[in-house]
Amino acid sequence: MIEKALKGNRNYWAWIASLLAVIAVGITAYNRQHWFGLTVTGMGRDVSWGFYIAQFTFLVGVAASAVMVVIPYYLHNRKEFSKTVIIGEFMAVAATLMCLLFILADMGRPDRVLNVLLYPSPHSMVFWDVMVLNGYFVINLVSGWTVLGAERRGVPPPSWVKPVIYLSIPWAVSIHTVTAFLYAGLPGRHLWLTAVLAPRFLASAFAAGTSLLILVTLVIKQCTGFDTGKEAREKLAVIVTYAGIVNFFMIGTEFFTAFYSHVPSHMHSLQYLFFGLEGHYTLVPFMWFSLLLGLGSLVVLLLPGRKSSPKWLAAACTGLVVSIWIDKGVGLILGGFVPSPLEEIVDYQPTLTEIGVTLGIWAIGLLVLTLLLKVAVSVKSQE
Repeated sequence: MIEKALKGNRNYWAWIASLLAVIAVGITAYNRQHWFGLTVTGMGRDVSWGFYIAQFTFLVGVAASAVMVVIPYYLHNRKEFSKTVIIGEFMAVAATLMCLLFILADMGRPDRVLNVLLYPSPHSMVFWDVMVLNGYFVINLVSGWTVLGAERRGVPPPSWVKPVIYLSIPWAVSIHTVTAFLYAGLPGRHLWLTAVLAPRFLASAFAAGTSLLILVTLVIKQCTGFDTGKEAREKLAVIVTYAGIVNFFMIGTEFFTAFYSHVPSHMHSLQYLFFGLEGHYTLVPFMWFSLLLGLGSLVVLLLPGRKSSPKWLAAACTGLVVSIWIDKGVGLILGGFVPSPLEEIVDYQPTLTEIGVTLGIWAIGLLVLTLLLKVAVSVKSQE
């Protein structure tokens, strides 16, 4: 089926060429980082996770959100999701691939990732994170490609693929839960030391990831004419709305717990992010923009009739994706390092090298997603 990805119009090949150009920029930036080491990044002793891990945290949620179409289609036989489920699975493949690439970029010495496999440590959350991510990547790629191939031949999918698809449901929950535990298990970082971090991660994943899925279906409809269905988008928008409400409710509980208890260690990180701390205000405008944009997007989705309008739906979904990317990626990761265990405040800013590598990895993910969706749309259009 891969030959279908090698056919396209001028706009398709222009998009592919632009992605390849960005990938080349990313490779050049990574080559500089590999040669000089992580000293060319903005990370250091006090802020050891930066722009790379921020992207990783957000994209794990995008990957996990595929379960929002897998459950209704395969468990509840909701046929309106028949054209959307393969897009969700292939989005999970691309997002998981980017997650793994961001981990490699952040390690500085990517060859050392083999130590995780050669010398496994069940007590290490990094070990479990690498295991569940690789497993989820394989599960979605194999199940999605197999089912699509059966549809192309006009035959039922093999019997073994259904158990694999069912396995992807708890596995999707596990990848983001393990990622949350990776942070929540660090007692010296008070912003992350909360029992609601894992459910908050899942709520934000189902809000932002499903929003991104809706946007992808709208782009596909605009570019190819392939429509996954208005009913499916509206039901996904309902999932986005409730997941977004739960996400912001949990953010509110974090504020109540920190400021009502007046525990300084829990207050400082939130003060740094939203109000500034000891003259440091770098992230304050971004966090307030994220909060207001996210709440505004939810208001749009809650208004009657807005889910039926493609323009309003696209605007609200875009707002939620940007809002959660800022809050869950940039804010959560960088805020967790302030103040340091030595009560120091160190501002972090990504360097051009980090930005170049990040753009390159995003371009790789978009290229893989483009090729997979080109095949999926070609097969589905023949039905």
